[in-house]
Amino acid sequence: MNQHGAVADKLTDEELVQRVQRGDKDAFGVLVKRHERSVYWMIEAILHNQADSEEILQESFLKALQHIGDFRGESRFATWLIRIAINEARMRQRKYRPGQYESLDEEKSEDSDFHPRELSDWRPSPEQEVAQEEVARLLRRAIQSLPEIYRQVFVLRDVQHLSTEETAAALGITIPATKTRLLRARLMAREFLAPHFKSSAQPGRAVL
Repeated sequence: MNQHGAVADKLTDEELVQRVQRGDKDAFGVLVKRHERSVYWMIEAILHNQADSEEILQESFLKALQHIGDFRGESRFATWLIRIAINEARMRQRKYRPGQYESLDEEKSEDSDFHPRELSDWRPSPEQEVAQEEVARLLRRAIQSLPEIYRQVFVLRDVQHLSTEETAAALGITIPATKTRLLRARLMAREFLAPHFKSSAQPGRAVL
């Protein structure tokens, strides 16, 4: 890494954005490297398709670069960027799956009849813990099992660690709706994970 790159890596997102706005395209490359994984996670959570997700990832960063002059720092750059990615992913979703697209802003979905069957002792004890990569695989499966409106909130809050306010802003929903969806997402994820961790404690039975 050259000296310029080393210095750029130490800058905040906002400082890098200011450099890009002044014409420093290398600074945008640092932003891409810094955020591409989290943005991809969000897109993939919507599209469930690797090829489409990778394409939308590129389109999202291209649009962000084209509109970088519009960024005024009213929210974090990461929130602004994720919002662009969500919009791009939703447009792709509507284009190829119009019959399956549902509004993610409707509140009626919060009144679903989901009732968790088991919540106690879902976490593995130290002696029951599986390898880290297995946990990551199970977590990914748990996330993919969530209905879309809950999956997006879960990814933003518990995977990317955005605040409740930032998550609500990125998804274009209210803070109360964000909190409700996050709670339901966590309960659903726990229910999915509980039997896998329990089965790992039984001799001769592999974790699925």
